[in-house]
Amino acid sequence: MKIQIFQTLQNYKKEYLPKDILAGIVVAAMSVPISMGYAEIAGLPAVYGLYASIVSILFFSLFTTSGQFIFGVDATPAVMVGDMLILEGIAKGSEEAMRIVPVVALMTGLWLLLFSILRAGKILSYISIPVMGGFISGIAVTIILMLVPKILGQGSGNGELLELSRQIFEALLVVNIPSMVLGAVTLIILFAGKKWIPKVPMAVIVMILAVALEKWGHLSQYGVKLLAAVEPGFVRFVLPDFSAAFNSQILVTSLSIAVVVMAQSLLAENNFAFKNQYSIQDNREIFSFAIANISSAFCGACPVNGSVSRTSMGELYGGRTQMMSIVSALILTLLLLFGTGFIGYLPVPVLTAIVIFALSGVVEAKLAKRLYRVNRVEFLIFMGAFFGVLLLGTIYGVVIGIVLSFVNVVLRAAKPYRAFLGIIPGHEGFYDLERNTHAKPVRNTVIYKFSGNLFFANINTFIQDLEKSLTDDVTCIIVDASGINTIDITAADYIKTFDQSLRKRHIKFYITEHTAEVNDQMRKLGLGDLIEKGMVRRTITTALHEIGYQKPFPLKDVDDELLLQLQLSDGEEQDSLQEFFWAFGRDAAKQMEKNVERILNSINMEDFRRVSEENLGTFTHLWKKLSTFDEDELLERLEMHSQEISQKLSISEKEIIQKIEMRRREIQKNLRRENPTAYEQLHNYENQLEKELKKEYPEEFKHMEELREKEGNTWEKIEQCQMEH
Repeated sequence: MKIQIFQTLQNYKKEYLPKDILAGIVVAAMSVPISMGYAEIAGLPAVYGLYASIVSILFFSLFTTSGQFIFGVDATPAVMVGDMLILEGIAKGSEEAMRIVPVVALMTGLWLLLFSILRAGKILSYISIPVMGGFISGIAVTIILMLVPKILGQGSGNGELLELSRQIFEALLVVNIPSMVLGAVTLIILFAGKKWIPKVPMAVIVMILAVALEKWGHLSQYGVKLLAAVEPGFVRFVLPDFSAAFNSQILVTSLSIAVVVMAQSLLAENNFAFKNQYSIQDNREIFSFAIANISSAFCGACPVNGSVSRTSMGELYGGRTQMMSIVSALILTLLLLFGTGFIGYLPVPVLTAIVIFALSGVVEAKLAKRLYRVNRVEFLIFMGAFFGVLLLGTIYGVVIGIVLSFVNVVLRAAKPYRAFLGIIPGHEGFYDLERNTHAKPVRNTVIYKFSGNLFFANINTFIQDLEKSLTDDVTCIIVDASGINTIDITAADYIKTFDQSLRKRHIKFYITEHTAEVNDQMRKLGLGDLIEKGMVRRTITTALHEIGYQKPFPLKDVDDELLLQLQLSDGEEQDSLQEFFWAFGRDAAKQMEKNVERILNSINMEDFRRVSEENLGTFTHLWKKLSTFDEDELLERLEMHSQEISQKLSISEKEIIQKIEMRRREIQKNLRRENPTAYEQLHNYENQLEKELKKEYPEEFKHMEELREKEGNTWEKIEQCQMEH
């Protein structure tokens, strides 16, 4: 992984600076109460929350590829560390807590470093937008509920929905009215400002007014809580106690926190990136998370996490690059050095209301409404992830969302788009009979399009659709498999049984339009017999030609005179030039040689006389009609076996070469007249083929060249003959 620092500041534009500075100021202001409060929850003195926010935001900004995302002390890791201290019987704020907590942060960073090396960021490819939106909304609502007791004049809540509801109820019983009024008025001002004067930094104005109210109105006398005063001084760097790193409880807790940080932060980052139309590098972000946590450990602080609330506020005030993180870290540093007195004047309800206001913008209410209107299943997935986080916590919310996403995938794959196709007289292509009133089915033929991978959950649907389509006059089924990329063993076995059933009813069964890779799968799964018998064709048109239909194809209940408008396009002809390679892939050469052997074993004089007059496929039990390139290659390979044919049929090799070359000339002449571009392709293809044959069969190829030279059938003379014609 290539490491590049300050990537979001490359090609920085000076017009970004005013908004980045404003956003940095707001983020710094929000970081003060958030980081101090959560540091105490994690068992540390409040000032360590400021230390962690300064170093983590700086080190994260060095390596991140996200211009918006903010890192710092956050709720979930702080609560998890606090719970661990309680389980271990360690008092919060004690020397033992100050020794243990940085070690947890260090191990969290090391786990994240390992996740980055293992490229764990690919987990995001399994998480859909409804899951991501529900997850982020769940986190935002959880944090809002944690903060409600602070608006009411009490401490922060913790836990999930049921526990938080109980804590809010208890806070209401002892509510501090001035705190509640102050918080409510702050929220009203902020929401009104967002609606009427969105460009004005109301959060900063409200904080200044709140400080003024405390300084001259003495809000604290009415029970309004203020931020705790901290000692002035620069960030203090410490060396974590590495001997504690191997404590089993620390290892388990740090691993759990690392998983939470990775999942929560990556989801949040990708959500912001998606909304603002830029991309991030997931594994690079995990590396950034790791560095941020390690840096927090070396200042004696707790594990850190991506902050949805601070990122939302930065987004609200137009922050576009990590310059706002640098500004925020600088302001927090100046505050520690020279402004600790100012911190003591900040009313907690006001700052809490600012955080709640920012988080309200994170809740994806619009996405939920949209999903409810257009896709109820995805709406349920959104709500599943949302309530999973609210009721069970971050990790379970992610797991529930992913499981629901996979269930949705299976349900969709079980019943993909399917259609029966026909032709609109006078138009090229094949059309859905239900959606095109002028489309008519091909006479005696069912053309069926299945737009999904074939596997155990949908193969019954596939077979049932086709069985229901069969009427007494149907003699052929053609499947448009352009939407099929994979087939599992269950589907393959069902197809094999279905094909055998159709043969007993004298109904031909073709699979067409799919990729060459599907042919490889079919051969491995025991369906190679379909390919060898020519029941797997490159296009629907080729399959129709195979059953004897030529353009204009006969349509059910349509006068044949109407069909004369349809003509074969060059594009369709060119698509069928090399069907054999398309069907057999890497095994094409082996399969071609296998057919050469079949010809050598069964050819008789009558067949040989027809070589110069008909397509080889009509009498070699191959595909009944070979494509242009394929027949040319088969002829070339037969030439190398002229000696064997001569002995079998008791005719001279000279006559054999003449017959084969006569057929090749006919192929080339027709192709040059009908499709000059394809003719040039055939020329290049033959040159490449001859190089391969010369390398693989040196003696046979040398003998063939000698015979050609005697007969004068070189490429130049063939082309000269064609020009004369």
